[in-house]
Amino acid sequence: MCPLLLDWRYKGTLVCRKALLYSMLLLYSHTINTMASKHKIIFTGLLVLISVQWTLCFSEEELHASYWNNKASQALHTALNVQPNVHQAKNIILFLGDGMGVTTVTAARILKGQMAGKSGEETSLVMDTFPHLALSKTYNVDQQMPDSAGTATAYLCGVKANYGTLGVTAAAPRSKCSATYGNEVTSVLHRAKKAGKSVGIVTTTRVQHASPGASYAHSADRDWYADSDLPPEAIRNRCRDIAYQLINNTEINVILGGGRQYMFPKTTQDPEYANITGSRNDGQDLVKEWRRNKMNAKYVWNKAELAAVNPAATDFLMGLFEPKDCRYELDRDKSMDPSLTEMMEKAIKILSKNPKGFFLFVEGGRIDQGHHAGKAKRALYEAVEFDRAIGRAAELTSELDTLTVVTADHSHVFSFGGKSARGNPVLGVSRTLADDKKHFTTALYGNGPGYVNGTRPDVNESVSSGNDYLQQATVPLDSETHGIEDVAIFAKGPMSHLIHGVQEQNYIAHVIAYSACLEPYENCTLPPPNHAGAIHPSLLLLLMSLLLLFLCSV
Repeated sequence: MCPLLLDWRYKGTLVCRKALLYSMLLLYSHTINTMASKHKIIFTGLLVLISVQWTLCFSEEELHASYWNNKASQALHTALNVQPNVHQAKNIILFLGDGMGVTTVTAARILKGQMAGKSGEETSLVMDTFPHLALSKTYNVDQQMPDSAGTATAYLCGVKANYGTLGVTAAAPRSKCSATYGNEVTSVLHRAKKAGKSVGIVTTTRVQHASPGASYAHSADRDWYADSDLPPEAIRNRCRDIAYQLINNTEINVILGGGRQYMFPKTTQDPEYANITGSRNDGQDLVKEWRRNKMNAKYVWNKAELAAVNPAATDFLMGLFEPKDCRYELDRDKSMDPSLTEMMEKAIKILSKNPKGFFLFVEGGRIDQGHHAGKAKRALYEAVEFDRAIGRAAELTSELDTLTVVTADHSHVFSFGGKSARGNPVLGVSRTLADDKKHFTTALYGNGPGYVNGTRPDVNESVSSGNDYLQQATVPLDSETHGIEDVAIFAKGPMSHLIHGVQEQNYIAHVIAYSACLEPYENCTLPPPNHAGAIHPSLLLLLMSLLLLFLCSV
């Protein structure tokens, strides 16, 4: 409860009043120097009292055992009524939060609630509501700490691989082109396309990046974005760059994200930035090549063009909105750049026209990059937007015929702890001082650019809540590293009950393939997809009401 002054509620939900507290702090900073000494003491004391009291942001019901017993009983009732959906999946959506470890999930959950004016801890992310959950072991074959390429090969192709390699087995060492041949493995995206489904990739990174790249490319090195990135050995052995493979290996219906510069020659100027050109040495315009011989194909590079795309008249769509990675959600120009949710929505509307269904890969890729930069605010805002996309996908599909899996490729050395009261800002400071008599943020990194060389500075919430604030780190590194611990897998829909226990990461691809009877499980005996989900809930309610009226009139 917030016991001091007004007990503000909106639709029965208690709202923490941090905005007013900030206003009082601002007023304090502007007026304190003009006050008499006794007034300073009174005003300061009152403000401290309000600050302490307002950190107690919980509902009065939570003080009573009945509240928690009822809440647990409701959860138990829901659990007892969970029934496995053993039908074949018509559609599959794989959401990948790059670098979204469990700590990031927790912090994003609280941030989402606080952005809505709540204390945050009681909030649920959309992924939290999925009925089935497991842990994924993320190591690469050759490395304990994984990267996004080796892990993507695992969860997309079903085979664990080496650090830095895409779509090849661990028999292919990183950067050795010649070892690629004969060691290629195919993704569930490729297998879904082969089965007649429409397929798509959506990401906030470049579309040639490691996570989406494993869905279509076979590359001994994740950094071979364009032909200009290929070393002499790769050129001699005729390995192709990832951008080239994007348009040639598998016919992908929807491609949305960043990565413009890898698709155009060095002589082609970027349409948005005068100082940027393409990066290809071979002179190829890969967008033009992609459009060749395709009916109803569109290429767009800004939000307005994407919004103008008519899904009913479009079978193929490529949208590349930045030369490299898309902008962080905190920096996104909402007039020029679509959000992850907006890209995903357009993708689903195009792909869902196929009566055989679709496979869609959706990546919140810049969660990872925010963590690497040591900037937790950027990472967490990306995670909140990622969850928003999951929620919108649920509105556009049916759980009866669509398997939705949400997971991460790896975690980060991101920690979230310290003595903090209920409702403490995710990006705020602990309520107690450290042993050096200074404040510290509850969000910290084990290593990274936030290392302090010398005396640790004091910090307050107005500083730590800045977009580019570097959380303090214990080990100096230019880029914060990935973590090694397991990550979560959330699942709902057909055959989602197979997501359980602690699994090797490559198990995810096998669950996806089995659920849709894709290779190597094309002979599975699952019943056909349950299409009852095509009935909108409001229509179903109307039908039930009419049936009730009919029965009552008999």
